Amino acid sequence: MFIPKRFIAGLGAAAMAMTALAGEALAQTPPPKLDSGDTAWMLTATALVLLMTIPGVALFYGGMVRKKGVLAAVMQSFAITCLISIIWMVVGYSIAFGAGNAYMGDFSKVMLGHMEVGTLNGTMPESVFVIFQMTFAIITPALIAGSVADRMKFSALLWFVGIWSIVVYAPFTHWVWGGGFLGKAGVLDFAGGTVVHINAGIAGLVAALMLGKRVGYGTENMAPHNLTLSVIGASLLWVGWFGFNAGSAVAANGTAGMAMAVTQIATAAAALAWMFIEWALRGKPSVLGIVSGAVAGLVAITPASGFVTPSGALAIGVASGIICYWAATSLKKMLGYDDSLDCFGIHGIGGIVGALLTGVFAAKSIGGTAGVLEGNVGQLWIQFEGIIATIIYCAVASAIILKILDLVIGIRVSEEDERQGLDQSLHGESVQ
Repeated sequence: MFIPKRFIAGLGAAAMAMTALAGEALAQTPPPKLDSGDTAWMLTATALVLLMTIPGVALFYGGMVRKKGVLAAVMQSFAITCLISIIWMVVGYSIAFGAGNAYMGDFSKVMLGHMEVGTLNGTMPESVFVIFQMTFAIITPALIAGSVADRMKFSALLWFVGIWSIVVYAPFTHWVWGGGFLGKAGVLDFAGGTVVHINAGIAGLVAALMLGKRVGYGTENMAPHNLTLSVIGASLLWVGWFGFNAGSAVAANGTAGMAMAVTQIATAAAALAWMFIEWALRGKPSVLGIVSGAVAGLVAITPASGFVTPSGALAIGVASGIICYWAATSLKKMLGYDDSLDCFGIHGIGGIVGALLTGVFAAKSIGGTAGVLEGNVGQLWIQFEGIIATIIYCAVASAIILKILDLVIGIRVSEEDERQGLDQSLHGESVQ
């Protein structure tokens, strides 16, 4: 077939012109710039997530322990907030969000030395993103403290959460959100189902097993001393969780709005599910039950909040309320561990339920990825792989850290100190 030379020359000229236009268009693409709406929302979300730990977790846990340990429980949350803030600034953020490789970030962001007033992360100042992620790093080890209440040395707890945040939390954050292998494999975790809740739950279970049961566990009355404090704490958690989930959209947009909507629906559904099943099985609905159910719903919707519809959130909420009730009552009795404030039963199990059901109910129209109900059966296996990776790494690393600390400084208070109560024996204070 004969093609005129002038036609070929014309095609070449056209291609050159298109290349030049494309290059000009790329050159004219504006660099990312500050969006005041996104920044304002993320400043608000950051404050809301910090509110979840102090005073949220502090009051929630403080009300559930016995009176002789309330100040110790509150102190743990407050001290962890201070300690992790500094660790995150020094090295944690760099490990989590530095360029690095598939397993951990590099050290280019150590001490935040790279950051200036005009440094951006997307459409917000990087300083806002750093502190937003810092609040996640804070609440995760604060949750672990619930598993070891009434019997762990304060010094050992601080050493543990400090090392754990560097060795476990920061690398795992990189795996999922910082460009690591789990994120690239397609694991869906919008706001921390694996990063925060399964991690905290597994670490809490390992710590509870290694510490052993509280003195008098199973024979003495260990009922919460002030459920009013726990209700206030749970309420602050609920409100703060909108920053946790909707803030993970890192913009003031429709994704943030949908995340807020599904968070409210799942939480309410889980609280009612826990309340009604407890009412049916035990004859009375308890205050501790309904607030525990609400927290279970918050946990379970966390990984799914940017991926599911309201109907999916409703199903996740009901499932988490029922399953976490079973875990905090029957499973704990069957396995015989003393998880003081049910960190594993609510955060560990709730995180697993939420991560798996994200793979079932994910809607392409919401988060861009279809789940099992839309024909993508493989997503459930991807979610399962993410869960297994979390459990194995967290359990092994947590056990090693605790074992070393036990050999060096000891991790449990004496029986005498435990009977006296940690408020007096560790802090020299008490609630009258």
